[in-house]
Amino acid sequence: MTISDTAQASGKTVISVDAMGGEGGIGAIVGGLAMFADNDPQIAFILHGDRSALEPAVARKQVLAGRVEIRHSDKVIPMTEKPSHALRNGKGSSMWNAVECVKDGDAAVAVSCGNTGALMAVSMLVLRKAPGVHRPAIAVNWPSRNPSGFNIMLDMGADIRAEARDLVTYAVMGAAYARHGMDLAVPRVGLLNVGTEEHKGRDALHEAAEILDKNQDAFTYVGFVEGSDIPSDTVDVIVTDGFTGNVALKTGEGTASLISQRLREAFSYSIPSKIATVLAYTSLKRFQQRIDPRRVNGGVFLGLNGTVVKSHGAADATGVAAATNLAFRLAQSGFSDRLAKRIAASTQHAAQTIAEENPSK
Repeated sequence: MTISDTAQASGKTVISVDAMGGEGGIGAIVGGLAMFADNDPQIAFILHGDRSALEPAVARKQVLAGRVEIRHSDKVIPMTEKPSHALRNGKGSSMWNAVECVKDGDAAVAVSCGNTGALMAVSMLVLRKAPGVHRPAIAVNWPSRNPSGFNIMLDMGADIRAEARDLVTYAVMGAAYARHGMDLAVPRVGLLNVGTEEHKGRDALHEAAEILDKNQDAFTYVGFVEGSDIPSDTVDVIVTDGFTGNVALKTGEGTASLISQRLREAFSYSIPSKIATVLAYTSLKRFQQRIDPRRVNGGVFLGLNGTVVKSHGAADATGVAAATNLAFRLAQSGFSDRLAKRIAASTQHAAQTIAEENPSK
């Protein structure tokens, strides 16, 4: 009997994991799974990768006993692999098999720390785009001043282009993610622009804004937002194209790293500053956790017939545990099916709005 059969009988949620992707190696991945599994008995895993390396790593984690099935694969898609090459030669790899496991119904969600471009290409080929989706998107949690501590931003690099229909679909998917991933009943959605004034920005943004303003059935459209609003409490979901989103993401990660480095330098500069570090240790630790990218690790591929979570390639055990937690919560909420229904309804509303505004087309 497979782990998926056993889990189904016991009510456990199964996560499919590419155990060979990423820079942290098997130790970081298995360590992260054990870290999360220790907090929730209702999760089980299917690990894809080199059995000879995975079996001893899993055996060292007692909490994983009886909760892991290893499916051997000796093929790995490198971090430097081009997506086109991954599509031609990736079948049978740990990444491909992890995604295919979701398609086959053996697992609810796939998780990988591997090559982002390759993972998106493989996911699109194996799972296919959901009806009504022209371009899938990657959504991430961004630290913010909201009560939840995060905002959702998409697209973060799945596709550098985004026309009006794509931005509208991103908004719908992001709002659905906010409802089921962050328990927000009516998320506030904004379009990222170079200013909040109505006349600013490219035509696609203006067209998307008109459609969103007339189709607020499951979210509140707050209008254009700027870069300074990304970590604010004025919006819950920030929508943009993949080029802008990815640049913002990498800038944010770099800024958080710089701040942490500068704080360490400042508090180790002199004996008085070191004493201050001891006195402020609790507050500094809390601050570090709030800006720690590992604790919000995990981008969700939205717009596919199945859920895939992309963990940061350099994630350590803490980062992998965070990505696993995200995958588990989405699986528990039945996110994929709910999102498909929401996209279908939104596509119909948007098409009707465009037809009414352009009766001659």
